[in-house]
Amino acid sequence: MLGLTILSIFILIIITIIVLEVRNEREYQESRQKKREKPEKKQEQTFPPDPVPSPQVKTAEPTPEQKPIQKEKKLPHCTYPQFSHERLIDMGLSNEEAKEFVQELIPQLETQIPLIEEVLAIPDFHQMERLTHSIKGSATNLGTGGISDLLVECNTYLKTGTDFDIANAYFGCLKHYTQELKEQYA
Repeated sequence: MLGLTILSIFILIIITIIVLEVRNEREYQESRQKKREKPEKKQEQTFPPDPVPSPQVKTAEPTPEQKPIQKEKKLPHCTYPQFSHERLIDMGLSNEEAKEFVQELIPQLETQIPLIEEVLAIPDFHQMERLTHSIKGSATNLGTGGISDLLVECNTYLKTGTDFDIANAYFGCLKHYTQELKEQYA
């Protein structure tokens, strides 16, 4: 009888945990959906066009205080140092073994680039973050500079960023540094 009661309590606890997890996941998905929809809902406020001034009336140039402030986008510069596998050599690998490790990274990058390109077209920043995260680990384990530094910076941006132009700039850098890596380790 005591065993049945303990089993019932245990099952009740498991069911409660499952219900709480499902509810938390639902709330998380709803908050992500709201975050995604938020930029789309933003609409610029439009005003009727200003009447055209008559030729006799001169309009004064707006003073710097009156001019609207336009925030400039800061696109990534993609000026990372050349990729270095010194870390692998410091770990005790030979130069040939280090090159072999990097040459295994290149196909991973080439596989992920088309996938990232697909989600960039949507754009799905969460999925882009997941895809860059998967190759960031491989790249940073192998060394520093170039593609590793780029992937760290890109992945960090994609965790919270939602600007298509910036994501697209990172993607262009990713293709550039992948090509540079291929040439470096050809």
